Amino acid sequence: MVKLNSDITKPEKLSVLIVDDEPNILLSLEFLMKKNNYQVFIGRNGKEALETLEQHPIDLIILDIMMPEVDGLEVCRRIRENAATQSMKVIFLSAKIKQEEIDAGYAAGADLYITKPFSTRKIMAEVKNMLS
Repeated sequence: MVKLNSDITKPEKLSVLIVDDEPNILLSLEFLMKKNNYQVFIGRNGKEALETLEQHPIDLIILDIMMPEVDGLEVCRRIRENAATQSMKVIFLSAKIKQEEIDAGYAAGADLYITKPFSTRKIMAEVKNMLS
């Protein structure tokens, strides 16, 4: 009898990078993503997000806009300028709700813009849709 290596037959987990300077949002989204079987990486600001992107292949990033050091708009612009990351899916999750702020998010390269407060059901539906 041949024993199969279970690692070979298991599908690889899709990866999500969550970047926000609010600890409660990080914790709730981390729990939600892990519960739905995604590999999760965390960034507390734009600088940490960019460092993570250099070290790990990421399928999707959930990104706040207002953060210290490097804001989400700049992170998104850098993602779109880099050949290695430009096809990555980007969801902005922001408290900025004015139309010009939303337009700026899309102009920076976001695939989707969701405002805070947010519905976890909506977030999961959008993540699953983007990664399917």
